Amino acid sequence: MQKGDWKAAEPILDSWLAAHSEDGRALFDAAYIADAEGRDADAAGLYRKTLAADPKSFEAEVSLGLLLARTGKAAEARPALWAATTMEPSADGAFDLRAAKAKAWRALARIDSEGSEGDGGVKKDPAQASIDLLEALKLSPETDSDTLLAASLAEATGDAAGAETAYRKVLENDPESPVAASGLAHVLIERKKYPEAEELLAGALKKEPDNAAMTAQLAAVYVAEDKADALPLLEGWRAKHPKDEVMERMLAGVEADAGEYEKSDALYVELLAASPKDGELLTGHGQNLIRLHRYAEAVQVFEAATNVDETNGDAWNGLAFSAFQTHQPQITIHALTVRRKYLPESAIIYFLWATAYDTLHDKKQAVAYYRRFLDSSAGKMPDQEWQARQRMTLLEKTP
Repeated sequence: MQKGDWKAAEPILDSWLAAHSEDGRALFDAAYIADAEGRDADAAGLYRKTLAADPKSFEAEVSLGLLLARTGKAAEARPALWAATTMEPSADGAFDLRAAKAKAWRALARIDSEGSEGDGGVKKDPAQASIDLLEALKLSPETDSDTLLAASLAEATGDAAGAETAYRKVLENDPESPVAASGLAHVLIERKKYPEAEELLAGALKKEPDNAAMTAQLAAVYVAEDKADALPLLEGWRAKHPKDEVMERMLAGVEADAGEYEKSDALYVELLAASPKDGELLTGHGQNLIRLHRYAEAVQVFEAATNVDETNGDAWNGLAFSAFQTHQPQITIHALTVRRKYLPESAIIYFLWATAYDTLHDKKQAVAYYRRFLDSSAGKMPDQEWQARQRMTLLEKTP
């Protein structure tokens, strides 16, 4: 085993264990060999047998925890790792206590920072993850990986300044780190430091032109800065990566913002072919149909979007408008009624309420909403304000 000759060691151990099945030291050695050979299930079983024979085996507890963490079984790994941090190694000194416990604390930090769902669940706990990481740093020097984790934890707890400092520290040590560059860019974008983010991302993408995350971030910066550069950037990416759904979604939105409604809608239709019940895609498609004056189709699309997700305020908004354009005021009023649960009212929405009730000859409600519209518009929508005053005058004269 000291020579790493697992094949030669295994039969000796197997022979011994055949006669001494409760020998904790031998069981641990067998588990260690299985672990080294990548036989994860065998190793986990043998580590558990070691602990059954010797519940105080630090080596088995920490090794089992690290193995389970490495293989994505966070809910099983966490109690083993936590137990290991409270234990002492065996007298023979097989493990370096400080190094092994530091590994355990780092694994705990990862588990607590990320959480898990598939194996019983571990709740994300950034505050506890920060404590775990600090315990690890008491036992061993900080690495760039630690600093990156600290940065992400700072972001998760709302400490944008702390996250920015941590990401910059990593970049000082490793200017080529794409993870640190992307992380820092995210913080800068969140803090609306767009010129700094643009400079950082443009430089990083010269070194890693196929980095999807940073390309998307740079496109988002261009959009925030109201620069036309986002469109050619995303179109260029799609030409090289035609099956990148995330970027295609982003391109569809940018095309719409640029007034290229037909191009945008072609992308939405293509994406919906693969995900026909995606509420976000349906809403984007419906908004393009309104811009293209295809109101009857838009009604159907927005109805589908609201069936997928009743909380989609934008879909109810689109349904209200497209239904009114197709002379269906009852649907407009229903859509506006649901919409107000999720989105605030505005002048144009009050006008839509008023004109829908006006079409239905509900004089009382129409006048009330025309008044709300005029109060909130305050000269910003002169054409509609003129129409509202004319209708109010006529309605108030009508018996």
